[in-house]
Amino acid sequence: MPSARVGARPRAPRFAASAVATALVLSGCAGGTEIQSNEDQRFVSGDGSATAFDTAERLAAPDVTGTTLDGDEVALSDYEGGVLVLNVWASWCGPCRAEQPVLDEVHTEYADLGVDFLGVNMKDDDTAASAYVAAQEIPYPSVYDQPGEIPQAFRDTVPPRAIPSTVVIDPDGRIAARVIGPTTYGQLTDLLDPIVVEFGLGDPEQRPRVAEQEEARESGEASPGETEPAGDADGAADEGTG
Repeated sequence: MPSARVGARPRAPRFAASAVATALVLSGCAGGTEIQSNEDQRFVSGDGSATAFDTAERLAAPDVTGTTLDGDEVALSDYEGGVLVLNVWASWCGPCRAEQPVLDEVHTEYADLGVDFLGVNMKDDDTAASAYVAAQEIPYPSVYDQPGEIPQAFRDTVPPRAIPSTVVIDPDGRIAARVIGPTTYGQLTDLLDPIVVEFGLGDPEQRPRVAEQEEARESGEASPGETEPAGDADGAADEGTG
């Protein structure tokens, strides 16, 4: 699967998007989702609502291609055979900054379960976007889509100006879920787990937990199989008897 390293100067973006042939008529796609316009009119903020689509209801994701911030050509079809989390973001978007740790955590935990991530940076300056990626140490590539052509191709699934928004695409290239607005750890993992199981990509319950690992490091707990050096204990005993 394609990947990109932050730091290279991006080439001019090229996009090719075929619109979805039929409207996405699925329960919950429009109803119950409040969209509020932002003051600068660059984006709309969703309420964070999520929708998971049943297997029989899923429609094919639009065929889109683009250029990453690192200058690599990428297409959604490159990810077929695995689960793809497509996240729309911008460096000036506060909710995007707030949800980035969630995306990083889920990306790490699901890397061995056939789940990959691809960002879509829109309505942004490429220099600011690249600086944001470097500062945040985002581990997956992002397509630079200043005009927002990729979100337009997904307009029947999420509002084209919804930043952030997330679309989950199953291994067959079909839209399996979406979140309008910033997502949470529990929300995103609840969307991914059934897809991972459905396609036999592994057991999500056995994935490593980043939060648990960080807590163990902070508390100073030894990793499994790690013990205190014998010399330290002996030294302490010698000092006690001296």
